[in-house]
Amino acid sequence: MSTPKHFAEKLLQIKALQVNLQNPYTWASGWRSPVYCDNRKTLSYPHVRDFVKSELANMVLEHFPDAEVIAGVATAGIPHGVMAADLLKLPFIYVRSKPKEHGMGNQVEGVLEKGQKVVVIEDLVSTGKSSLETVEVLRAAGAEVIGMCALFTYGFPVADEAFEKAGVPLKTISNYTALMEVAEEQNLLAADQKETFGQWRLDPGNWNPQTA
Repeated sequence: MSTPKHFAEKLLQIKALQVNLQNPYTWASGWRSPVYCDNRKTLSYPHVRDFVKSELANMVLEHFPDAEVIAGVATAGIPHGVMAADLLKLPFIYVRSKPKEHGMGNQVEGVLEKGQKVVVIEDLVSTGKSSLETVEVLRAAGAEVIGMCALFTYGFPVADEAFEKAGVPLKTISNYTALMEVAEEQNLLAADQKETFGQWRLDPGNWNPQTA
């Protein structure tokens, strides 16, 4: 089994990934979704946590061997980033969603030297908006962001376009396509439902579960 499918299977086992077409989930953005992903749950399962740590570290070594610093996206990307950085023996920093309101007012926490090559660790990529905002903060601080690694991506076209426009290569352990393959194999969705899930991924903002 490929790594993307293997990891999707693990996420389904621990209910970090859930699929429900009858009662779609509502995201903070207001979008309705037949899929919900909560990668924070991986931290509670040592065997899954070890797998994530190893895969992220290997991904950095394979695709971004020049990395000098690992940066986590607050808050969900921090634990995964710390573990990968520890395995790689690289410095770790993290980026707040907004500058700290007291003290030094930092948005980038840790030691970052101008010109250092940074790989960002994210837990989940949906539209890519918040992930790429982190990239902009790092670039403004003088970093050279050479790529991003994440646990899972929905593979939205809008995200693919945004990462390409930003010039940031994105690598992930698993993805929506792998999830659909595993879900079908495990009879979590019928073959005739696959088209509906595909329609959602292509245009999640306008997806209507009533007409799906």
